[in-house]
Amino acid sequence: MAFPRSPILCCLLACLLGAWLLAGNAQAQEIPSRKDSLAAPTDTIRQKFDQRVMDNLREISQRKTIMGKLLKAILVFDRKDEEVLGLDAELIQREYERHNYKVVRNIQIMTLDALGYSIHDTTRVPRSFLEKAGNSLHMKTRRHLVRNKLLFERMEPLEPLALVESERLLRQTEYLLDARIIVDERTTTEDSVDVLVITKDIFSLGGSGSYSPSSGAGKVALRELNFLGLGHQIRGSYRFNMDAPRSWETTAGYTVENIGNTYITADINYFDQNYYKERSAFLRRDFFATNTRYAGAVGASKIDERLLLPPVPEDTIQRFADLGYQRQDGWLGRSFKFKSYNLGYEPRGRLITALRVINTNFYTKPTENFQDNVLGIASLGYSVRRYYKDRYLYGFGRTEDVPAGVLASISYGYEHGDLFKRRYFGLDLSFARYNKDFGYLYGRAGYGSFIKGGTWEQGMLELESLYFTRLYENGNWKLRHFILGRGTIGVNRNPEELLSINNEEGLRGFRSDLLRGNRRVVINYEANLYTPFSLFGFRLATLAFADVAWLSYGNKSSPFKSKPFPGFGVGIRFRNEYLSFSTIQILVGYYPKIPANENFNNLRIYESSRSYFEFEDFRFKQPGIAEFR
Repeated sequence: MAFPRSPILCCLLACLLGAWLLAGNAQAQEIPSRKDSLAAPTDTIRQKFDQRVMDNLREISQRKTIMGKLLKAILVFDRKDEEVLGLDAELIQREYERHNYKVVRNIQIMTLDALGYSIHDTTRVPRSFLEKAGNSLHMKTRRHLVRNKLLFERMEPLEPLALVESERLLRQTEYLLDARIIVDERTTTEDSVDVLVITKDIFSLGGSGSYSPSSGAGKVALRELNFLGLGHQIRGSYRFNMDAPRSWETTAGYTVENIGNTYITADINYFDQNYYKERSAFLRRDFFATNTRYAGAVGASKIDERLLLPPVPEDTIQRFADLGYQRQDGWLGRSFKFKSYNLGYEPRGRLITALRVINTNFYTKPTENFQDNVLGIASLGYSVRRYYKDRYLYGFGRTEDVPAGVLASISYGYEHGDLFKRRYFGLDLSFARYNKDFGYLYGRAGYGSFIKGGTWEQGMLELESLYFTRLYENGNWKLRHFILGRGTIGVNRNPEELLSINNEEGLRGFRSDLLRGNRRVVINYEANLYTPFSLFGFRLATLAFADVAWLSYGNKSSPFKSKPFPGFGVGIRFRNEYLSFSTIQILVGYYPKIPANENFNNLRIYESSRSYFEFEDFRFKQPGIAEFR
């Protein structure tokens, strides 16, 4: 949805992008310094540059001009990052191994409210009226919710990995900003320990919205991530005045986590959109920790959607066909750990077996390629999971867990349908490495296909890689680069199974109703500069991106035989880590190549609340058919 163009917004964007270019230019001239006496002048130069940029903007903010008043009203110049120890890409591996198998004598849990408190400085308290008022509207997380997340208990021996895995699970809880689990070394003995657990909430009630004055279209979304402090999540959204067959859409969802301290989660979802409707309910339990033995899920769904039909050269509007089905789904997995002769160390490698059964009944079929069927899939996998602590990846200073390791799986299935029967074969391999100097490198290759009468059909080859650099720091400015490469190659796919290069699937901000294919290659680059500025309490970052996508149609086609579709852009991103609001991005994108038969605008200003890059964890997930999208 187009974001309303505003002179104030453009001025702010221009100022921040100017600062981004200045800092980026200084960063490009940075020479890695040695850890000796020669490093001091380089650090002084960086500090002088950082201070010079801040002083110039502060001076502008004091002028009685429109720009000066704007900067003074929205920017905070005295923000300082909290000092955080032990977060220089620290590996979460043997952090507390000297305490393995000691008895946990006491567990003290401290839960901090959302605003004005610090997990790194527990003496800090709310001072401003807004912080105190915000906390009065927030229901603090109850201690038993934190206790139920812990993988260790009072008066029980402390298993290997229990402390670090518990801290990671708390940190990945949506209604918690951060968590620390600390062993009290002052009271530790040879056979027992006291443990302190500190968690900090986010302001769990939040939402987002957008509105375009030119069309009158908009969207409102609300969510409560910690209803009444019980950990229940409620989500809902409503779109209106849409330029679509129906002018409105709505979605709703309800989630209850860790029912009865079993790590079983219940999900209820409802989607009523123009081209997709879903009603579903599931109970699920993941391999949430390295030493989790059992995982699985059971549920049912009813889905109606409209499939985009294959394009023909003379098409000027989209052509659709209706699809409707009911599905019952269930799976169960078992993890086996390898024997270790070192009582103080638990190996992270796990061998996993799983079985899944899916029953699908179609009540609306667009083509003869859809049949009622029962699909059974068995998988065998091997998983090694490690985690690192770092900051300024997707957040703006909070602690983030970076997954690394290896995941390999092989799947075999059989589909029994009312029209035909066929087998399924799948193979998947992924890995990731992280080094505080080199950065993060992730790679994945996967292939899956049905086999009918000796013919391989509805196959898909997926290739993916992600690299991001270490964090470059120049005073209070921080810079990181991201590169993502993806390839999706359809093999003997059905004609109605199509790929696009819209938004997250290819070029961010790109929208084409007609451009489709079944073989796609995409490369995305992004540079993020985290600034020391705040906008009404929201931390500010600027970004620049360059995307390129190749798309072809035909089971024997090559994406590289046609000219690619490029996209370039810049933007600003802001987020308040203490609130549950999504990250807000305002982007300007330029797309030189226009799809045929479409009235496509080369330049687009739009907003987004979703990060373009995501980590893939190395948890073993349910066996299944890879989604072709």
